[in-house]
Formats: sequence, C-alpha cells, structure tokens
Amino acid sequence: MVAVSSALVEHFREIDAWVFDLDNTLYPAGTSLGRQINEGIRGVVARHFGVDVADAAQIQRALRDAHGTTLRGMMTEHGIEPETFLAFEAQMDYSVLTPDPLLTEAIRALPGRRLIFTNGSRAHAERVLSRVGMDGLFDDVFDILAGELVPKPMPEAYDRFVAELGVRPEHAAMFEDLAVNLDVPRKLGMTTVLVGSASAPVADVIDEIGGHDYATDDLAGFLRSIVTTE
Repeated sequence: MVAVSSALVEHFREIDAWVFDLDNTLYPAGTSLGRQINEGIRGVVARHFGVDVADAAQIQRALRDAHGTTLRGMMTEHGIEPETFLAFEAQMDYSVLTPDPLLTEAIRALPGRRLIFTNGSRAHAERVLSRVGMDGLFDDVFDILAGELVPKPMPEAYDRFVAELGVRPEHAAMFEDLAVNLDVPRKLGMTTVLVGSASAPVADVIDEIGGHDYATDDLAGFLRSIVTTE
C-alpha cells in the first residue's frame, strides 16, 4: 500500500501524458513471458545461422551490444525482414498472463493521455493488453517499428517518441522496470518511476537509485495515490 502524500499528488498534478513500458511493467516480472521472448529470439538466430542454442545466444549478445536490439542487428547485418524475425511472437503462450483489475482501473483513472512505449512490437503489445484486461485502455502504442528499430535506452528513440506523439516531456511521467531506460527521459524533463514487483522488487533499493524520481513495487497503489485529491 502506497501512503498518500500531498507533495506526491502535487508533483503529478500537471502530468497530461502517462507513458508506460510494457513487459515486466504492466505485468509482473515473474511470469515466463520474458523467457519465452528470449527463447524465441534465440530460435530465430539459431535457424538463420544453422547453429545450436548456445552459439545462438553468443550471436544474439553480440548483435544486441552492437545495434541495441537483436532485430536491428539481424536487419542491418543480415537483411532479415522484421516480420520474419518477429513471427515467433505468434507462437508464444500468452496465457501465462492474467487480468489485473486493480492496475487497469488505476490506469483508467489517470487524467490525460495513456501511452505505451515498448521495445517490442505493436502486435505483441496488443496480445499482452488483451490478456491483462487492458484492451482499449491506451491511446497509442509506440513500438520498435515506430521507432525505426532504434530501441530504448538510445536517445534517438525518445526523440522520435516525443516528436511522433506530441509529448511535452515536462508534462509527462514514464513508468519502467529498467532503470537504464529512465535516464534519458528524466534528462528530457519527464517525471520517472522505476517499477518493480514482488518477484523483482525495487523499492527496497531506492536509496541506491540515482537520477530517478520515484520507485514502487506496487504500481496500482502508486497510481491511485497520485490521483488522490483533497
């Protein structure tokens, strides 16, 4: 439970764009979906190069380090089409996700636009949102393809996001499970919130987090607290 603070409410009073990461933010990090994504990517790499999973993992890391995402590396260096690369998503088991009514209602109550900014695809985001009961809840999804394959945390990704969706950073709040992805938005003027969960807590290390405004392991409770009015 997040304690209501008048200072906390005041900090968010001028926010009119609520920006959410997707994976491990709108659902808990403890699901198997992240593992399925990694396995799917490695499977694409393994088939393309004709190697085993261990060698595919090494290639994946090298491409990710050089290009920000494996997808961008495979397109740039090996000419693979994004639709071909991302086809594995349709085979994933999204039933590991369950509806979260408390988080859904907390997001629905936010004043202003509700946006998703993800390094995944729009199709993946739509499947996730359907499973967690958030269909139709968000005004737009800015995915890796909209970002021209430039991923978070690269500054160009945020520049494209802000420009394409008309976001005013000083009136935006961003919620993310990866601290590194909050550095640039905070420098741009956004209010930033690091999101954890019971399986991957962040609030207990808040004093060690530099350059971020808030951290919470209870996103629904945090959102309810910041829209509380006197």
